[in-house]
Amino acid sequence: MNVMHYKDYTARIEYDDEDEIFFGKIADISDGVGFHADTVADLKVAFHEAVDDYIETCTKIGKQPQKPYSGKMMFRVKPEIHRRAALAAERAGKSLNQWAEEALDKAAG
Repeated sequence: MNVMHYKDYTARIEYDDEDEIFFGKIADISDGVGFHADTVADLKVAFHEAVDDYIETCTKIGKQPQKPYSGKMMFRVKPEIHRRAALAAERAGKSLNQWAEEALDKAAG
């Protein structure tokens, strides 16, 4: 996946061959913020402007801008699943966190 980063925000980038443009969308927030450009350099500028405009607009309307996900997850699983996951992580030579992150990444596609 092609991504760009700016001010703690990440954008997913794609290319539209028919229109011959790059386009992106800020990831990890539910507010739909998109942008596009003809070149990579212009796309980077458009992304920065989109983030800055999003933050400015939220401030103007009194809304807290959404923040990207922190990366911290807490959830409960059955003890048997916890045991099997811990053993699988140990067999792989990884911490349970490392193993779970890879498993979640693979499952989330």
